[in-house]
Amino acid sequence: MRLREQVIGALNLFRAVPGPFDPAGLRVGQAMADVATISLLHERSMRRGDTLNEQLQTALNSRVIIEQAKGILAERLGVDMSQAFSLLRDRARSRNRRLSDLAQAFIDGTETLTGLPPGGPQQQLPDAGQVYRRPRPGDLTSPAPRRAAAGGAVPPRRGGGGSIMAAALQDHVDRAAV
Repeated sequence: MRLREQVIGALNLFRAVPGPFDPAGLRVGQAMADVATISLLHERSMRRGDTLNEQLQTALNSRVIIEQAKGILAERLGVDMSQAFSLLRDRARSRNRRLSDLAQAFIDGTETLTGLPPGGPQQQLPDAGQVYRRPRPGDLTSPAPRRAAAGGAVPPRRGGGGSIMAAALQDHVDRAAV
């Protein structure tokens, strides 16, 4: 059983009586080998396609989780998306964790992230020894009330979400409660 130059497998044919196959028997045997070859190639192709689909779906799911975490972190620290991604990536590397696992933990609230790599106006967080960029005047939301209440660290918001509008509404509610 072969496809062009590639050997796919072998097919053994047996008869009830000893002796060679007649020409009609050889044609039947070749037809069976051809059908078996096509079936094997089709199964391999389907398996590769399923594996690729699973890998692509996993990558897409990870991307969505990472984007949500970036958005939440950017809003809470008042940084842009690339700085939020750098913070997530650096934290994942320093803790030897997959980026998507860290992002999911942050979204779930089981992981808090504070600090930001150098770049832009910064201040030292009193308890963590890490830095974050101060929000610029005119930013829509400021994590300052939550940060002050948490003693300098940015506490995770419960309930996931991550939309800018929901975050702005939550900040408005937080400010009204102070």
